Amino acid sequence: MGSLRRKTSTKPLPADHQLFEKKGETFVRWQDGNGKSRTAKTTTGRDGSLRVVVESGKWLAKYRDGSGFVHEVATGCKDKGAAQAMLSELVRRSELVRSGVMKADEEAVAVCQSTPLDEHLDAYLRSLRAAGRSDRHMSDTKRLAKQISADCGFRTLRDIVTERVEAWLADRLDAGMAARTRNSYLQALKGFCQWCVRNRRFTTNPLRNVAKADEKSDRRLMRRALLEAELRKLLYVARLRPLAELGRETIRKPADEVTGKRDTWKPAPLTIETMEDAVDRARERLKDNPERIDDLIEKGQERALVLKTLLLTGLRKGELQSITVGQVHLDGNSPYIELEAADEKNRGGSSIPLRLDLAEDIRGWVDKMRGTPTLRIDGGDTLPADTPLFYVPSGLRLILDRDLKAAGIPKRDDRGRSIDVHALRHTFGTMLSQNGVAPRTAQAAMRHSKIDLTMNVYTDPRLLDVSGAMESLPSMPLDGPSTCSPEIGNATGTDARTAQEFPPMFPPGTAQSGISGSISVTLGKIDETTTGNVVKPQAGQNRTKKGSFSRFENEPLKRPRGDLNPQPPDRQSGALTN
Repeated sequence: MGSLRRKTSTKPLPADHQLFEKKGETFVRWQDGNGKSRTAKTTTGRDGSLRVVVESGKWLAKYRDGSGFVHEVATGCKDKGAAQAMLSELVRRSELVRSGVMKADEEAVAVCQSTPLDEHLDAYLRSLRAAGRSDRHMSDTKRLAKQISADCGFRTLRDIVTERVEAWLADRLDAGMAARTRNSYLQALKGFCQWCVRNRRFTTNPLRNVAKADEKSDRRLMRRALLEAELRKLLYVARLRPLAELGRETIRKPADEVTGKRDTWKPAPLTIETMEDAVDRARERLKDNPERIDDLIEKGQERALVLKTLLLTGLRKGELQSITVGQVHLDGNSPYIELEAADEKNRGGSSIPLRLDLAEDIRGWVDKMRGTPTLRIDGGDTLPADTPLFYVPSGLRLILDRDLKAAGIPKRDDRGRSIDVHALRHTFGTMLSQNGVAPRTAQAAMRHSKIDLTMNVYTDPRLLDVSGAMESLPSMPLDGPSTCSPEIGNATGTDARTAQEFPPMFPPGTAQSGISGSISVTLGKIDETTTGNVVKPQAGQNRTKKGSFSRFENEPLKRPRGDLNPQPPDRQSGALTN
């Protein structure tokens, strides 16, 4: 047999209440928000104060299942007769299990079918927390699963059917929802149903045959990599713009005779050409507040260093936000950043190598933080290990958009590919391929599980010098072997004569291509001579020699630097631009 009861809870006494005694018990009477008079018993709380005892409007059924375990099931019924009928069915199933007519698994599934869906979802989220899933993953899963369940009208497990989900996906397709977004909703509900199967709440996953949408044919957000010249401009603007914003000129907007609006004044837009003049005006306007000037200069240096770190490490924004001073190891010949497993996307933990010039920049930044009085310990010069390395603002995407606009870099190119914070990781992957890094090494640097992701998704094909690679192939005349030059025979191995007798067709190094072996980008003043020249490397020049990306002191380039991505004479140098 079983029993029925209503779940009770307590709450503080209402503001306008009346206490009275009845049969030795204390009751309280008050009016609810609708003006209806209500009466309830009182009890003493843990702090000794009186509290109102509130009963749930729905009945709970308590019974012993076929395996001997006691369960308390929410019937969802306000009527006691209906709740009693449900309890009788639960008791009947337990008897069938004890007599061997029904299996215990079948009984468990049957019981779960009528339980409110929210209770199952809460249990699923608890299992995700126990498995160590991140808070963001849990919140996204809860939001997506609840949204699709509410739209489809799912209140219990028995309501989850394939037809409703497929109809919902079709409606969202007609509404213009992207394939990846639709798959996110489907995966959240599918994962929940699969968990129900493992925990004997479903016999089979009702959504196992619902196919995912093709994300490759419906990609809404496609990112592009930045060119070397664009990187120089971006870091230059990021460093100066915080101070330059306060030095913008005011321009007049003439009156509009059509609308009747009067003359107005607004700040002039910042450009890379007016950046230094705006900085000079800001210094003049803030000359009585030198601390404000120093704060803005420091903010600009930090923003530029944040972008540079993202570009030269491939770290994701959330991963860089988690880095503390104690995770940066700058001593020794191989400086690196230690990324905790809990902060990495694949939860594996990694050691991120640092270029020597980037390590020097970070060292200078840490030294500057040690000089900040608010970060010192007892007046010493040691930073706490848990001090964040950088302040990475949550609105970094909007800040980057403003930097791109001031630098004159289009956010979208002619292919519809855009630039955002994660595009810096795409730039990192593309630079690895451009500079001849082996695919397996690039995969390890990107920390990808599949090399296809590194080569196809995070490598911008437009920036690869495919034409240069074609020019490096041997010549193949159609007139036959008799017309082949000795050079060709020697290059293909068909002639036994030595290489000294026939010099190579291309000087060493000219057949390879890439943006730059060192990707030398400065945080200092832009030297226009670094972006417009097209100079082919000389014979014997080492194209992979590591050069300085930039110094922390942000010195401008002292000499012109040739474009290390030369084009054949019959191609325009601007073919790789947007």
